[in-house]
Formats: sequence, C-alpha cells, structure tokens
Amino acid sequence: MLKASGIGVGATMFAAQAVPATAAAPFAHPGLLHTRAALGRMAAKVKAGAEPYTAGFAKLTANRHAQSGWRANPQAVVYRGSGTPENYRTLYNDIHAAYQNALRYHVSGDEAHADTAVAILNAWSGRLTRLEGSADRFLAAGLYGYQFANAAELVREHPGFALGRAQELMRNVFHPLSDDFLTRHNNAVVTNYWPNWDLTAMACVLATGIFCDERAVVERAVEYFKHGDGMGSVRHAVPVVHEDGLGEWVEAGRDQGHALLGVGLMGTVCEMAWNQGIDLYGYDDSRFLKGAQYVAKWCLGGDVPYTANTRKKGAIGGWSGSETASDVAVADPAMTRPIWAMIANHYTRRRGLSATYVTRAAAKAAPEGGGGDYGPNSGGFDQLGFGTLAFTRGRAADVSAAPGPAASDGAGGGVRPQSAASASAVPGAGRDLAATGAEDVVGWATAAGVTAVAGGLLLLRRRGRTQ
Repeated sequence: MLKASGIGVGATMFAAQAVPATAAAPFAHPGLLHTRAALGRMAAKVKAGAEPYTAGFAKLTANRHAQSGWRANPQAVVYRGSGTPENYRTLYNDIHAAYQNALRYHVSGDEAHADTAVAILNAWSGRLTRLEGSADRFLAAGLYGYQFANAAELVREHPGFALGRAQELMRNVFHPLSDDFLTRHNNAVVTNYWPNWDLTAMACVLATGIFCDERAVVERAVEYFKHGDGMGSVRHAVPVVHEDGLGEWVEAGRDQGHALLGVGLMGTVCEMAWNQGIDLYGYDDSRFLKGAQYVAKWCLGGDVPYTANTRKKGAIGGWSGSETASDVAVADPAMTRPIWAMIANHYTRRRGLSATYVTRAAAKAAPEGGGGDYGPNSGGFDQLGFGTLAFTRGRAADVSAAPGPAASDGAGGGVRPQSAASASAVPGAGRDLAATGAEDVVGWATAAGVTAVAGGLLLLRRRGRTQ
C-alpha cells in the first residue's frame, strides 16, 4: 500500500526514527491540545454555570457535528486536489464530528457522545488505506492527521476504542506524507510552498509522535519548528521583528485567510508541545507571539509594515522562477477563525505577558465555534476550534513555571519559558505584570457579552485600583 501511494520512503524514515517510549519519560495522556486537568476544568466550570465557559459550551452543543446521532461514512481512499474524484470533505466532516462529540462527552459526562466519537474513529481506522490527489494530498495528510489524533486522544482510554488501529492509521497513512513533505517538499525548491504547507505537516508529525508515544518523531517536529529549511519554521514564517515588537508574518503578503491559518496552526503546534513540557511558545524570545500580534493587529484593521519578500519557486531539476510579495494584503476586519483564545490565554494568563491585539481578536471572536460554524468549505474546518470553552483560564500563580505536566524541558531540548521581561517585547511591555492585559478588559467583555467571569479571567488588578 505504501509503495502504491509513493510514500514508502516516509514510512521507512518513521521506522528508523522510532524509539521505545521507555527510552525517556513517557508522554502524558491525554496530552495533545487538551490535558486531563484542562478537561476537568471545562466540566467543572460549565457545571457551575461560569462564563464564558457556558457560552462556549452552548456553541459546541448547537453545532450539528456535536450530536450523538452522527454516523460515519468512511472511505478506503481519500482524494484531495484538482483532477481527482475529491471526497476529502467526508473525512474532515467525520473527524470534526468525532472531536466535537468527544469534547462534549468530557464536559457533560454523557456516554452517548463518547460512543459516537469511538464509532466514527473506529470506522475510519478500519477502512482508510491511503491519501491521494494533487499536491493538496499533503495538506489533507497534515490537517486531518493532526485533527484525527486529537479526536482519538480524547477517547484513547474509552472502552471499545481501537487504539492500536488508530495509531497504525497515523503511522501508515497520515504521518508518512507529512514527514516526506518536510523532507522533500514535493520535490520542489524549499521556498516553493508558503508556511502553511510546512505547518500542517509539522502539526501532523508532532501529533503522531505524541499519540503514538514515539519520542524521536516528536523531536523531529520540534527541531523543524526551530531550524527547518522551509517557510514554516518560526524564523522563516516571522522573518522580521520590528522595534515595536511586532513580528512580520510573511504570509500577510499573500492573503488574510492563509495568514490566519498559519497563526492557528503554529499555535496548535505550540500548545501540543507545551502539554508535553516543551516550550515553543517562548522559543526565540517568544517570536510566535510577535507574529501573532502582527496578524491580529492587521486583521483588526490596524496598519502594519511589510518588508518585500522574494522567494524562489519551481521544481528541483525542472522549471524555476520567483515571486515577490511587496506589501501586506488587504484585510477584512469581519473575517475571523477560532484561533485566538488559545494564544491569548497562553500568553496573558499562563505567562502574564501583554498581548493587546491577540486579546482583542480573541474577544471579537468569542465565543469561538468549530468546524461547521465557519462555512461548509475546507477552510472552515482547518482548526478544531471551541477555544473559549477549552482554553479560557485564570491567571497562573507562577507565570515562570515550566510548560505542561513535565518537570524538565521535555523532548527536543525545548527551552524553559523566559522571564516575563525577556519574553515580552510587545506593546505594553515593562508595566506592572499584575496589570498585564488590563487595558484589554473592555474588549474581552464587550465582544463576548460578558459582565462577570468566574475563574479570575477578568479580575485583573492594577496597583491602587481594580479593573
């Protein structure tokens, strides 16, 4: 099967990289986008009627994918790309139904939703054999691979779930294409593809490594995030940092939709890594925060600078050319995606940093929905969403604490979080950290329709007054 799909090299690389999970500290499960503690927090807050959790949960329960009556439609071969009998919509709709039902189960305790998620995932792991299509097959592998793993992680301990079969699906179908893309970039010059292509692949590789307890695979994704040759590594996605602390997101020279996708994917990679004790959020003086701030300001209608970027295009040994993005694209302030709550809560609540524009973007998008709430096309299913429910948190008592459940840096030599002073370099840096984000309270509350929030989210203090 692997030879037939042209990905035997990727599968061989996976086998060569794999090491027993006992070679180092085991991974925490559940431990992709959601930890056991986070799932417990969601359930407790919703049970207590606390906002904005209840608004986020209402958004989830209203989605048609989150219903226990959903029935899977698994395919043996999934196609994505022009010139093929495209059927990939079936896959992403079913994955989002599995994820939403699994998340709903953890919040409500209703076993019917867990059973539905298990049935969907088992149906696909028992039938899907390969991904085909144009170059878009790499997008399918990356996007639906990381999403499948996240849905499966939520029910990995549930009775009847075929964990081993799901892990084999990740190893043999999703991961080989994603790893091969990071290695060979579809036989194109390394800058031929914009950052999103690398980021989908990175998300899948990282999710595979964690879900399958393959430490070397996790390290592969972490190393690429830091030092990869392609445009999706953090220094290539954010090539310029300006004096005001904003980091130029290179794909802002392309269009708004793909820039939002890139920020959402990089945030997803950072969050999954953090939950295993690896701090990519803070890597390189919180470079991702600077890029996210830039995109958020631009999407909110603010002016941002852009340095002309020329990239080489073409196939290795074939045609070649170049393309220059000379200015930031036009942005529509009405366009949004469910990506901001996770990023805003990490930097302002876990880390105590100022993230003015990201926080305002999160407020504007609240309560965040998920697949099916942002249109029927694939772009509306690129993120799993529901960040208002899943990622809202109170201010951490110790904002310098190490990431995730691990006491050490974790796989891949992830750096420990920097101090607030060194990691900031954003608008508002240098003020009393107890007041961090206070200037954003009106934005959070107004956009979300929230007047009082349990858990301390909006109870931010300045010296001498309460906001």
